[in-house]
Amino acid sequence: MNPESIVVIGAGLAAATCITELRSRGYTGSLHLVGDEQALPYERPPLSKGYLQGNDKVEDFTVNPAAWYAENNVDVRLDTRAISIDAKHQQVALADGTTLGYDALVLATGARSNIGGAEPFPGHDLPGVHTLRSLADADALKAAITHDTQLAVIGSGWIGMEVAASARSLGARVTVYSPDEVPLAKVFGERFGHHLLELHKSHGVDVRTGTRVQGIEPGERGLQVISDAGSFRADLVLLAIGAVPNVELAETAGLEVDRGVVVDASLRSSNSKILAIGDVAQAFNTRLRRQLRVEHWDNAIRQGKLAAATLTGAEEAYDWLPYFFTDQYDLGMEYVGDAAPGDQTVLRGDEHEFIIFWLREGRITAAANVNIWDVNDTLRALVGREIPAARLEDPSIELGEL
Repeated sequence: MNPESIVVIGAGLAAATCITELRSRGYTGSLHLVGDEQALPYERPPLSKGYLQGNDKVEDFTVNPAAWYAENNVDVRLDTRAISIDAKHQQVALADGTTLGYDALVLATGARSNIGGAEPFPGHDLPGVHTLRSLADADALKAAITHDTQLAVIGSGWIGMEVAASARSLGARVTVYSPDEVPLAKVFGERFGHHLLELHKSHGVDVRTGTRVQGIEPGERGLQVISDAGSFRADLVLLAIGAVPNVELAETAGLEVDRGVVVDASLRSSNSKILAIGDVAQAFNTRLRRQLRVEHWDNAIRQGKLAAATLTGAEEAYDWLPYFFTDQYDLGMEYVGDAAPGDQTVLRGDEHEFIIFWLREGRITAAANVNIWDVNDTLRALVGREIPAARLEDPSIELGEL
């Protein structure tokens, strides 16, 4: 492409990685970074873990210091919202009344917390009800959680369960409302779901499975969580029911949008001058042979680098397997692959340190290491291979031998 001017919208990890990689590859053209948050681009995983617990500082997970952008001649516009794209004239309109022209545009607009779609979750805007997506969200939640705070977490996905663990470490009393009988079982199977459920219960979390919440109401002492199991008091509520990709700006440019901005294996959208990366991109994965939208740290970094490659004329493609990690209490897990509900699970190890393999028709679709480290690269190499379950679960056979 070799554009003379590149504008990157959405100052998160994917955006910052793209800009960093562009300069590393020797790109000398004009670079503009536009983001609607006040903070420099940062990594989001610590928001529900180390930062919320008070163990991490913002500078620990900021991608580049301010000096780096100045030294590398990057025009950084923070606390600035892009409101529309004129694809015909290749211009971006900003909320401050200014415009930016571009030869190439990268959309890294991310996703926002789901509050219920067209019919917002009842009570989502009450004082004391929080979501967690940004540094500002984390600051507000951290300030509100004190010892003996009664926190209600609505939703039992990764954000909800990580915040539950962090809040317990801070001395809060935590209730998790899960619509599923076993949290995360639809994605990770009954075995891991039960393990996670028992882990939280052993740390004092009241996990109310198979319980749907209808809304949140003000109460005499704080808030009332209204569910099909009754009404329960809470000082704070975290609404953790998923995320929605920020595709509205892409729609102003007339781009193809489905469950994200549709892009090819090189991250080009239906307009060849515009790329999309990170949480907002529904990209074609050449290994899995389908469109895929992934909301994880590893993907943001890899797609940021891939976008830089595409912009500088390299022929590279989105061909890696999804990866993510979580830390809850004394549990640390890494996952790689693309398992589906119904895949067979094979367990290797004991209840404290183990590896889970997922198989479909005898072929490994995914693997996760729990409290076992420095093996994820080996597990990544095993995904896609046909290996008998008996060998996978036999600890006397070294992983490398598989």
